[in-house]
Amino acid sequence: MDPIPETAAAIEEFGPFAEADLLEQLSHRSDQVKALVPDCVGLSLASSRHDVTFTMVATSAEIAVLDAVQYLSGGPCVDAVQADRVVTFDHDDVLDEQAWQLFAQATAASHVLSTVTLPVLAGGAVVGSINLYAASADAFVGHHEAIARIFDAWAPGTVTNADLSFSTRAVAEQAPHKLKQDVDIQVAVGILAAARGTDVDEALDELRGAARRAGVTEAELAATLIEVERHEGRA
Repeated sequence: MDPIPETAAAIEEFGPFAEADLLEQLSHRSDQVKALVPDCVGLSLASSRHDVTFTMVATSAEIAVLDAVQYLSGGPCVDAVQADRVVTFDHDDVLDEQAWQLFAQATAASHVLSTVTLPVLAGGAVVGSINLYAASADAFVGHHEAIARIFDAWAPGTVTNADLSFSTRAVAEQAPHKLKQDVDIQVAVGILAAARGTDVDEALDELRGAARRAGVTEAELAATLIEVERHEGRA
């Protein structure tokens, strides 16, 4: 699997997020998952500490192979071309058609049919979660313990099929923006602390209070303070 562009950018620009290279860790662990669950087409690691999500998805080569299966089995896109008509695809209907079984199992690139979510632990505390997505309905059956070992997760806390829409990918796409906002807030707090002669905790409380009273976000206020500081520095 490969990282989505936003995950690669977030790790490159704002990392590291772990003692070892996070991107290398995700790549290695996604390889382990693929060996265990060949139908796995994506995974997302949500970090409670950094409040961001990192996502890996099937490579273009893997997706191409899945698409190619359609031409061997005659999926709806092939039938539409041959019949010069529009054909809709409904997974439940396809499963009733033995001739389309292969296609139903090969639509992982666009159809997530099963998911598992496990809490990730560190020192006995939950520090995040891992979400995995697969192309077949029973892909993860019997593998919860093994997946938990790969990610240092807690198998008894497994939740199945909670995110068939792969919503964590959309969350992961916001990671660079979210991390940039966090950096801005840290910089703004430093500016306030220096200007007020206070410590960073007091400065952070002041920033939060001012943002709340003004009805703006902490990130918006932080960006404005940084711009003012830059302007004054140029003056």
